[in-house]
Amino acid sequence: MLAIRLVSGPARPDTLVLPIRPAGPDGPAALVPTAAPPGDDVRTEAVALLPAARLTGAAGEVREHLRPGGTPARLWLLGVGAGDEHDWRAAGAALARVAKDETHITIALPGEAAAEALRGLAEGLLLGSYRYRLTEAGGTPALAEVDVVVGDPEALAPTLDTARTTAEMTRLARDLTNTPSSTKNPEWFAAQVASAASGRADLHLRVRGPEELAAEGFGGILAVGGGSASGPRLVELDWRPAGARTHVVLVGKGITFDTGGISIKPVPAMKLMRKDMAGAAAVVTATLGAAALGLPVRVTTLAPLAENMVSGSAFRPGDIVRHYGGLTSESTNSDAEGRLVLADAMAYAVRELKPDLLVDLATLTGANAVALGKRHAALYSENDDLAADLLAAITAAGERAWRMPLADDYVEYLGSEIADLHSSPALGAGSVVAALFLREFTGDLRDRWVHVDMSAPSWSDDVHGELVKGATGWGVRGLLRWLATLG
Repeated sequence: MLAIRLVSGPARPDTLVLPIRPAGPDGPAALVPTAAPPGDDVRTEAVALLPAARLTGAAGEVREHLRPGGTPARLWLLGVGAGDEHDWRAAGAALARVAKDETHITIALPGEAAAEALRGLAEGLLLGSYRYRLTEAGGTPALAEVDVVVGDPEALAPTLDTARTTAEMTRLARDLTNTPSSTKNPEWFAAQVASAASGRADLHLRVRGPEELAAEGFGGILAVGGGSASGPRLVELDWRPAGARTHVVLVGKGITFDTGGISIKPVPAMKLMRKDMAGAAAVVTATLGAAALGLPVRVTTLAPLAENMVSGSAFRPGDIVRHYGGLTSESTNSDAEGRLVLADAMAYAVRELKPDLLVDLATLTGANAVALGKRHAALYSENDDLAADLLAAITAAGERAWRMPLADDYVEYLGSEIADLHSSPALGAGSVVAALFLREFTGDLRDRWVHVDMSAPSWSDDVHGELVKGATGWGVRGLLRWLATLG
């Protein structure tokens, strides 16, 4: 991962990056006053360049100026927009891409709001430079080190540590999600969690295999995973810091590949189904991040893992599934499998763990993208304050979500003649009905529960800001921001 260092002054770098921002609606961009101003010769040259280069100062705008025989030999002007954390994140990602052929660069930060600028810049650099296993076209980026010039490196070190941990966990979630399903089955995923959590006595891990799941009554997980040669798992990862006053349970859908089962998907819809465990990746890495940051809140993650395959042992449309705790559901569509595994995990959390708050993340429905497009998750909750707090954290982290209604008049569609619930009724409001189904498993946590349908933003088809093509790691940053407010 790219190394970022805090320094108190440039040591005559070969490549110096200076931030610029819009000076006004019609005027040219202006240099941002920095904690360690550049030399007079460099400043004079940069000011002269701004109108000639027609720079606007928009976040992510970059211009290179060569200075043969000078020091620095290359001067880059980087637009940071309004200068808030979001714009610095976009600027950092753009810088990581244009500087991929450099080995070392130095950038000066403003004296004011340096912590906000540093967090955005560092996350943008680390996420914008992400490559899955270094196999993307273009090869390995050369950029290895970035020096960030600030007024007080020691004071800002905790901010950089937070940004680095947040980005590291997001990158890990991207790695887990990007991994092909020829490698990634439930057992493999559980092993990756065990490896990431190893060496920490304050992290407690339990992995249930098929026999334990059957003995304890996790019928939904067993039904969905029953058609695969790779048996299902339930990962339970617990961060329990001393003195924690709040206990949060995070549940993440972990379908390591989804064929749709007997209700098989068409090929175009199936080819990216390695991403159907992005919710599990997000909650697991957020818990690892909470431990790494020492957040004073207890976090238990539940990741129900299964591979939804077609075989003689696969569950069928019309089957009745008995979930953990005893509720039964009728499914007429084996491609509506995510809610079945989530229901088991949520019922277990409510009955056995008894947390203060319950949040689930799932790549649950295509209806999410129909309603909100590719970059917004759908958020459901009956608790206005809880929904507002989580939405604020998601937004501050640079992710996007929109609160959707839990329409009680749709509950009647969950009725079944032969089971307690119908898990996949034929109603157009697919994301809403899926949320209403999950609500039936929240028990007395109904008013302290949030469901996030994040199928659409879990994957990016193009480069946008700090996102690269492929898995986005959506949810990790927002969850860590939110958990940090609960101490």
